[in-house]
Amino acid sequence: MLNQAKAQLHPSANVPVSAKSRFKKLKKMGENWQLYSLLLIPFVYVIVFHYIPMTGLVIAFKNYNVVQGVFNSKWVGLAHFERFFNSYDFWNVLKNTLTLSVYNLVVGFPAPIILALCINYLPSKRFKKLLQMTTYAPHFISIVVIAGIIVQLLSREGLVNNMLVALGGERINFLGTPEFFKSIYVFSGVWQQAGWGSIIYLAALSGIDPQLHEAARMDGANKLRRIWHIDIPGILPTIVILLIMDVGRIMNIGFQKVLLLQNPLNVSTSEVIDTYVYKVGIISGMPNFSYAAAIGLFKSIIGVILIIAVNRIARKVNDTSLW
Repeated sequence: MLNQAKAQLHPSANVPVSAKSRFKKLKKMGENWQLYSLLLIPFVYVIVFHYIPMTGLVIAFKNYNVVQGVFNSKWVGLAHFERFFNSYDFWNVLKNTLTLSVYNLVVGFPAPIILALCINYLPSKRFKKLLQMTTYAPHFISIVVIAGIIVQLLSREGLVNNMLVALGGERINFLGTPEFFKSIYVFSGVWQQAGWGSIIYLAALSGIDPQLHEAARMDGANKLRRIWHIDIPGILPTIVILLIMDVGRIMNIGFQKVLLLQNPLNVSTSEVIDTYVYKVGIISGMPNFSYAAAIGLFKSIIGVILIIAVNRIARKVNDTSLW
């Protein structure tokens, strides 16, 4: 009788805890519907432009015909994958892609970290802002323009060769020498992207407690010791997250700048998977969209495997991961 009386006085007492929490969440969502409506825009964008198009991956297992459509084309299974793995160019384009990607990761990934640490210790705020602006400005230059600048600088009649001749040296065919291509690609990319990438690390550095630096200075620690013991541990979670994401994109070296800098003399080292797909699967005399889709799916699977593996390693080593 006493319990029934309590239930009548407090009806919510009979409601399960999970139902209560669900009701509170729904009520809170109703109170903040404006924020959730803003969140709906990127959510719809991801669904429409990233998930729905994934249904088109089925053409990697078919002989896609424009007239028959995606779902009515003939099913061929793994034939396009076998064709790619058995092709004469497979090992060469795979080696070039991995070499260029790893080289770009080893050189390009630390560059914005080092730049951010250097900018962070500049005493003049005005010079710091000027340096930030000049270093991330190349990010906004078109890749076509960047490639044009590289060609003009490194061609046989370009500025670099003219300087070499003026100094008593000989002209070097930079763009025609296969061994030079990877370094040209990587270091031009560092110049273009390092300043932009440093913005994230500067934001992470601004979140470090200044009292740690004050205490370190009182103990006699110089800048290098403070960077090693305070700054790097402070931004390490950010470094790990961005490293995981970069490793996941290791097969996506891109084809625009590679294609623009590519020529018959350096094609042995500049032909990567993306340019191979573009030439063989799309712009060839008989474009094969199924073959191109199969190669793209192969790249995506490798990227997923890498990002899962690196994420698990990072979680075990540093307790920092994407999920």
